[in-house]
Amino acid sequence: MELNVLPVAGSAAAAAAKASKKKKKKSKHKKHKKDKRVADHAAATADAIGDMMRSAAPAPPAEAKEDTQPEPKPAAGAGGGADAGADTSAAASKEPKVSFKDLGVCQPLCEATQALGWTSPTAIQAEALPVALSGRDIVGLAETGSGKTGAFAIPILQALLAKPQRLFACILAPTRELAMQISEQFEALGSGIGAKTVVLLGGVDMMAQAVLLAKKPHIIVATPGRLVDHLENTKGFNMRQLKFLVMDEADRMLGMDFEEEINKVLQVIPRDRNTYLFSATMTSKVAKLQRASLSNPVKCEVSSKYQTVRTLVQQYIFLPIKYKECYLTYLLNEFAGSTAVVFVSTCASAQKLVLMLRNLGFGATCLHGQMGQVSLRACVSPPCTRGEHPGRRCGRTTSTDWP
Repeated sequence: MELNVLPVAGSAAAAAAKASKKKKKKSKHKKHKKDKRVADHAAATADAIGDMMRSAAPAPPAEAKEDTQPEPKPAAGAGGGADAGADTSAAASKEPKVSFKDLGVCQPLCEATQALGWTSPTAIQAEALPVALSGRDIVGLAETGSGKTGAFAIPILQALLAKPQRLFACILAPTRELAMQISEQFEALGSGIGAKTVVLLGGVDMMAQAVLLAKKPHIIVATPGRLVDHLENTKGFNMRQLKFLVMDEADRMLGMDFEEEINKVLQVIPRDRNTYLFSATMTSKVAKLQRASLSNPVKCEVSSKYQTVRTLVQQYIFLPIKYKECYLTYLLNEFAGSTAVVFVSTCASAQKLVLMLRNLGFGATCLHGQMGQVSLRACVSPPCTRGEHPGRRCGRTTSTDWP
C-alpha cells in the first residue's frame, strides 16, 4: 500500500510545483509588460513635453515682424462690438511709443535709461511718471515685473538732482532680495548724478550698516524691521528731513505683518513729503494704509487684479510623483544654455535636488530659508561655474512650493 501511495503523492507535488512555476512565469511576464507600457508612456509624454516646450519658445524676429502687419478692418456692420474694440486696441498699440523725454524726464536720467536698455517706458511708468514729476502722491497698482521700480526711482532722482539733500528718500520693501534689486536700480540710474544708496537688511551686521548711515547717503532702501532697529538703536540717525517715502509691494508687506513697523516709521518722518505706494492688489489693509500715509493721491492703475506679466508663458504637467526628477532633468536638458529656477517644497528637497543635478552635470546652487544672508548673496551674485558643462547655465533651487 505504501508503495502505491508514494508515487501518487510525488506526482501531485510535482504537478503543484509545475503549476506554481507556470503561475510565477505568467505573473513575471505580466509585470514586464506593465513596466514596458509605463516606460513607453513616459517616453511618449516626455516627447510631448519637449514638443510643447519648443512650441512655447519665442518666435524668430522675422515671424514677429510679419505678425505686426495691420489686419484689414472689417466692413461697417460686420462683426460685434468686441471685434471693433480689439481692432481699436491693436491700432493703438501700433502708434509710436512715447519716450522718457516726452514724459518730462531730464536728459541725464534719459541717458541713464538708455544705458540700461530701457528704450521706452512700460505701462505703469507711462501712467505714473507725469503725475510723480508734477509733485503728487501716487497709488500705483501693477503686477510684479511691470517696471514699478523705474516709476518711482526716476522722479526721486530727478527731484534729488534739482535739490540735492542727504537722507532724501526712503524705500521700504517686504523682502531682502527685492530691497537688493531696488538698490541696484537706484545705483544704476543715479550713477551719473552721484547719488549714494545704502541698503538696510536683516541678517547683516548692524554696525557695518551704521557706519554707512553715518556717511549720510541720499537714498535708503530697507526692510521695515531693520529700518526700525536703526531708528531705535543707531545714535544720530533720523529721517526728520525726509522728502520721499516709497512703499513697494505694500500688499505683501502688510500680509507679512509689517504693519506695526510701518506705523513706527510714519511717526518719525515729516508729514510734508511725497509718498508713493505701489501694490499688486488694493486690499482693505492697503486702502487703510493709503488713507493714513498719502495726501490727495492720484491712482495709477494698470492691473485691477493680481496677475503675472503678459510675456510669461505658463504651463502645467500632471505626472506620477516618482517620475518628477526624471521629467525635470529632461526639461533642463532640453533647454541647456538657459537659466532655470526650480521651486520645491522644503529645504531638504532643495538640497537633495541640487546634489542630483550636480551629479548629472548641471551647474546648480541652493537657496532656502536656513541659509544666512551672506551665503545667499554669495550663491546668487557670481555666475555658477562649479561643475558647469559648456552650454549649460546654473539651475537655481529655492524652498517654496514645487507640486
